[in-house]
Amino acid sequence: MIDLLVTRDYYVAAFLLLGIGTYVMIAAGNFVKKVIGMNIFQTGIFLFFIASAYLNGGTAPVLSDSGPYVSPLPHVLILTAIVVGVALTAVALGMIVRIYAEYGTLTEDTLKEVREGE
Repeated sequence: MIDLLVTRDYYVAAFLLLGIGTYVMIAAGNFVKKVIGMNIFQTGIFLFFIASAYLNGGTAPVLSDSGPYVSPLPHVLILTAIVVGVALTAVALGMIVRIYAEYGTLTEDTLKEVREGE
């Protein structure tokens, strides 16, 4: 089991990031911390896809005619996902700024109390 974890260290790191991101999104009451947890979760997904595309000794298909090739598809997908992730983070932070301007708080529990009092 230890040998498997040592040889698959990219996957271990990816699943650690997924776990940390999930925990922060669930446990944190502050909206900014939830967005940070979402970004950590995203990074775990990116690392998982990039690690799954890694091929030992592989090259890009444009560099040579022979040898093992690394599929460029996961890398292209992750570049697109990074752009989408940045846009999602910007929208989430914009909503957080609007929530703070409207209610004066960034914590989930306080926002619930304020909303129930209205």
